[in-house]
Amino acid sequence: MQVVLLAIVTFLFAIDQFSLTEIVYRPICACPIIGAILGDVNTGLVLGGTYELMMIGSMPVGGAQPANVVIGEVVAMIFAVKTGMDVDSALGAAVIFSVFGTYVVTIVFTIASSFNAWCDETVSKGETKGVTQAIAADVALLGGLFAVIAIVAYYGGETIQPAMQSLSENASWFMSGLGVAGGMMRFVGFGVLLKIMLSNDMWGYFLAGFAMALVIGNIEALASATLVLIAFIGIGIACSNYFTSINIKEAAANAGLGGFSDGI
Repeated sequence: MQVVLLAIVTFLFAIDQFSLTEIVYRPICACPIIGAILGDVNTGLVLGGTYELMMIGSMPVGGAQPANVVIGEVVAMIFAVKTGMDVDSALGAAVIFSVFGTYVVTIVFTIASSFNAWCDETVSKGETKGVTQAIAADVALLGGLFAVIAIVAYYGGETIQPAMQSLSENASWFMSGLGVAGGMMRFVGFGVLLKIMLSNDMWGYFLAGFAMALVIGNIEALASATLVLIAFIGIGIACSNYFTSINIKEAAANAGLGGFSDGI
């Protein structure tokens, strides 16, 4: 039953990353679902939140494909639950498989590009059946390949469990290295996101948030709610800036100075 359910949700996640909601496949949503199937929701929540930090800045842009989130989250969850690896080590090992997932997507896109001539031919005749069939074939190919990989990873995780336990006992340096690599990846994800989004006028908020995180995190009574408290502070600042901007525009318009045009 676990294998069947895992194959089904992986099929849906594979499709969701390019269509449907484009949200459910994200680690913060998908890992708890996989955790519920494998019988460990808590690991799913922890690993999902951590993996989301790693991949938060990785988005497909045009034909450029980053390390595949779906394969990474499935393999990481299987390693964490089936082999007993800690979250950081499981994520460090899963990065290799997520890169492999990128090649799978590229292969599917390459095959799907051959459907274009078929679609053009049917549309030129005033028919839509060919387009529908091409989309269905593309979806079946993408989801099917991902589901097969999930099944292989599931049985592979069970098979290598004794080997992983032996490795953790006899080669602790290797497992520690995976843990360090997995721990670093979350900061790489934030770094990629900041490189895309951060502008000069946002540095003040960034540094202020960093300082507040350190201060609140070191207060024992507040440490467990650090992120929630900082989020509320951020919402308050955003609301203040928004309403102040609205008031300035209204005052300028009433004074006959003309309106303002918002930019990006």
